[in-house]
Amino acid sequence: MPRRKPAATANQVLAFARTVVKSEAQAIASLSPRLGPDFVRAVAALDACKGTVVCTGLGKPGFIAQKLSATLASIGVPSLYLHPTEALHGDIGRVSKGDVVITLSNSGATDEVLELLVPLRRLGVTIIALTGDRASPLGQRADIVLEIGRVDEACPMGLVPTASTAALHALADALAMTLSHQREFTPRDYALLHPAGKLGRSVMRVAEVMRAGDRNPTVHKRTKLSQVVLVMTNTPGRPGAANVVDDKGRLIGIFTDGDLRRLAERKRLNFRIPVEKVMTRQPRCIGPEDLVLGAIALMREAQIDQLPVIDAEGRSVGLLDVQDLLAARLV
Repeated sequence: MPRRKPAATANQVLAFARTVVKSEAQAIASLSPRLGPDFVRAVAALDACKGTVVCTGLGKPGFIAQKLSATLASIGVPSLYLHPTEALHGDIGRVSKGDVVITLSNSGATDEVLELLVPLRRLGVTIIALTGDRASPLGQRADIVLEIGRVDEACPMGLVPTASTAALHALADALAMTLSHQREFTPRDYALLHPAGKLGRSVMRVAEVMRAGDRNPTVHKRTKLSQVVLVMTNTPGRPGAANVVDDKGRLIGIFTDGDLRRLAERKRLNFRIPVEKVMTRQPRCIGPEDLVLGAIALMREAQIDQLPVIDAEGRSVGLLDVQDLLAARLV
């Protein structure tokens, strides 16, 4: 067992931790000037891939390869992680001609990774290497080489992969995010691939959450206020508002519980008048195909609890209520 040093002071602990963070930050920052034509070629190869992007690596670079594969899949790029050793014992059958293989190895001399290159060549795949040195065995055998350069590890012994893995990770993310940008991957595309979890819920369309049909409280502009209150009360879910429309069904206003209270406070409450006399005109609206994320931002900015939903012709098609957002854990 290694010997323990005498207990360090809090300042000593923090000072050393900061050197680790600084070392890794420097390793990542050093990547920017290294990005050049080879990086552009790598992105082009990934963009043109009609098959699967296969990510492989061993040890800590292997974990980064798994993360890269998961990131690519999350932006709609078919991808899988291939363990080099398992690949040499049959799993290489997952790879087909036309695939792109991304290999990660800081040293560029990992035996299992190098052994895998021979059968990969026979399959006719494009090999992209993320490595420390293009002159390494891996760098010499790859089609496209992205190097992180010589990196001093943050480990006190200079042995444990730390700063080098941070640099490999950042380079892998740069590849994936640049490809996403190149393909103009949208939040709506992202929503299709992330139906669960907070991220997925936040990129849902308004149409998936809004109150529509008989749950959309809608009244004509000449409807008496007494009837408007009944509609708000009897509509399923008891929304705290009603959309107000004209003769053509186009939204022209909204009337809310807050409006009702304010009329009562000012002693101006008259249930016999038409709602158009007391409604809020030209309310903020959103479309059914817009993202819920945008609707939430709009509601927060305006400090409102209900948001009318209209179609391209301005007709009332729904109502977004903050209670529905809370129930769906979107806010």
